[in-house]
Amino acid sequence: MAMAAEAEVSMAHDGMAPGEWAARVDLAAAYRLVALYGWDDLIFTHLSARVPGPEHHFLINCYDLMFEEITASNLVKIDADGQPVGPSAGRRVNPAGFTIHSAIHMAREDAHAVMHLHTPHGQAVSAMAWGLLPHTQTAMIAAHDVAYHEYEGIATDLDERARLVEDLGAKNAMILRNHGTLTVGDSVGACFLRLYFLERACEAQVHMLAAGRENLHTPPQGVEAKVADQSAPKGMGMLAERLAWPALLRKLDRIDPSYRT
Repeated sequence: MAMAAEAEVSMAHDGMAPGEWAARVDLAAAYRLVALYGWDDLIFTHLSARVPGPEHHFLINCYDLMFEEITASNLVKIDADGQPVGPSAGRRVNPAGFTIHSAIHMAREDAHAVMHLHTPHGQAVSAMAWGLLPHTQTAMIAAHDVAYHEYEGIATDLDERARLVEDLGAKNAMILRNHGTLTVGDSVGACFLRLYFLERACEAQVHMLAAGRENLHTPPQGVEAKVADQSAPKGMGMLAERLAWPALLRKLDRIDPSYRT
């Protein structure tokens, strides 16, 4: 951990706002975890986190890096117009990443983190007319907080931002039709935990539908609403911050702590 501490001191000398380094470490950890779970899509998807402060800046990956290469210091800080700022000036980011993430960060004060994936299971469910089915516990944990957004092509049209925000509303997860999955959180940890449940639910759905939809067991009446109450957004956030996220950081530190540099 000495290397991480030295990096933190070094970055602080670059005029970094209070709390920015912690946001960088958490977001870099999320990128590494996405790679670890096999959810990355070469360099073509994106996770972001808001930088503390009034400037409306947020952090996102440099477009030419694989997720296992992401570190706290090589994340790119961009403004609301998608332009790299400060030491990040001149670095390239994914235009579609800017469109999707800037829309949600600017519209939702609680959107401190936004994560978007193109996993095969997430894409498969996004292409199913019925969306996410409430036939597993994991799906019931996720589904009550999921919105849907119609596919409009690769997300480089800034006009799509208004429709993304309108479709998301107050929910914290979204299935982008024919595209993939997205989650929002008031912390990186909460956002990642929602993403984990959504992706696991999609994976389970793809497997269970291999048996044919006519063979599915429907949960008893009322249990879906009960699970929704048991997994309210506030409780999920607390679970992430107090238990799941610290455990995930310990896992990464055992494997490769270089994300902290």
